[in-house]
Amino acid sequence: MPSVESYLKPEVINQIKRLDLRAQFVVRGFLQGLHSSPYQGFSVEFSEHRKYTSGDDPSDIDWLVYAKTDKYYVKKFEAETNITGYLVMDLSESMAYTFEQELSKFDYAICLAASLAYMMIHQQDPVGLITFDEKIRDCLPPRSKRTQLANILSVLTKLEPSGQTDVASSLVQLAAMMKRSSLVMVFSDLLVDTEEVTRSLRQLRHGGHDVILFHILDEAEVSFPFNGLVELEDPESREKLTIDAASFRRDYEIQITEFREQYRQQCQQDGIDYVALDTSMPFDKALMEYLLSRRSRF
Repeated sequence: MPSVESYLKPEVINQIKRLDLRAQFVVRGFLQGLHSSPYQGFSVEFSEHRKYTSGDDPSDIDWLVYAKTDKYYVKKFEAETNITGYLVMDLSESMAYTFEQELSKFDYAICLAASLAYMMIHQQDPVGLITFDEKIRDCLPPRSKRTQLANILSVLTKLEPSGQTDVASSLVQLAAMMKRSSLVMVFSDLLVDTEEVTRSLRQLRHGGHDVILFHILDEAEVSFPFNGLVELEDPESREKLTIDAASFRRDYEIQITEFREQYRQQCQQDGIDYVALDTSMPFDKALMEYLLSRRSRF
């Protein structure tokens, strides 16, 4: 029997070729991890319950949950539980990059999005899918029926990253499309102008939406494992640059740290959840961020 940790490793997930099984595998491992960790009882709170607070009717306490967790929970009303979510996928060619990892940035994002869709549908939350490159391409409206999961997975399975991207313009277009307060989950490597992207994210936030920004980089883009003379190529513009890795490494490490920190600080200022990921990381960090964001709405 695989350990809980193995369910969440990208190299293990890569051995499973069907996206629906990948999503089930990740979510199963994640939820098992919750039950065997200090977060025990956490998943109960997210699905149908919330903690009892002063002012609640004591008769609403669920004593079966109390018996399991030794904590007071009350049943949520349906209006409290439903959250509309949008999975927003960057289709740019740079997302196809991988150096030595089992999954490319795009594969990683697709698997993470599928897992979140699986969780949301399981909780009867409406979830939709948006894809973009230089503009919005696919738009699957949010639904909470079980058939929606198959619809989302069908689109995700067929996606291929190609061409250039305009993250900022696409997010502005998305903000104009959305008519009700939603949870917007953006999956991108964000290899574009930082200021324009944060401005468009701020517009989404000011429109009344909660936003989680999943910033996905390849492990090599974070750790810079290269040696000797290296030819680097921009996957979208095709511009090439030959560098000496040893003399370039320190400057690169400083720049990539500043790049991520800039997003983190700006998102924090704007009330946006920023999740820095690379393709070597288990999926539980990202799934936990979704659950924490969901809880904060109630």
